Amino acid sequence: MSNPSFEFLKSKFDVSLETLLILKDLASRKNLKQGEAFVKQGNKSKKIAFLTSGLMRAYCTLETGKEITKNIFSPISFFGAFSSIVNDEPSQLSYVALVDCFVYEVDFDKFLQISKTNIAVSNLYSRILEYVFVIYENKQLENMSLNATDRYLNLKQNIPHIDNLIPQYQIASYLNISPVQLSRIRKSLY
Repeated sequence: MSNPSFEFLKSKFDVSLETLLILKDLASRKNLKQGEAFVKQGNKSKKIAFLTSGLMRAYCTLETGKEITKNIFSPISFFGAFSSIVNDEPSQLSYVALVDCFVYEVDFDKFLQISKTNIAVSNLYSRILEYVFVIYENKQLENMSLNATDRYLNLKQNIPHIDNLIPQYQIASYLNISPVQLSRIRKSLY
């Protein structure tokens, strides 16, 4: 069980070997090629994922064709169309690999079924939800309190080579600024 992804679960969430083995049986490793969708906007989903390498983007496409990036996931992250899963509705977002990725995907219904009978899995589920909520809350606070330059610098700190990995319009969309504004920020910094 010397997999760094499962080691992350063990260290971050104090997961026992028994629980890790349950998760390993539930999870299937999947390679996503650059541009490949994990979930497409408008489709229903029943899978959640654990990103171990690469970058994923969650975005929606408006009727005008404009794309709005909600999130960029880097290792090690949990992602999936959770609203789609919980509400049994089409996903409002697409989840697409920005670069080649490795993920572990889990059928959420199977995971939930086990969590109803296994207290360790149920507790892990609660801790993961708390972890994801705190990340989401921090991102919201960052968007409210930092200017565009500082948000860009934070993104660069988290994903140092992002400028070389994905198109500038996707970075600008994630930062909620225009590509022209991003270009000005980059020019002023470099």
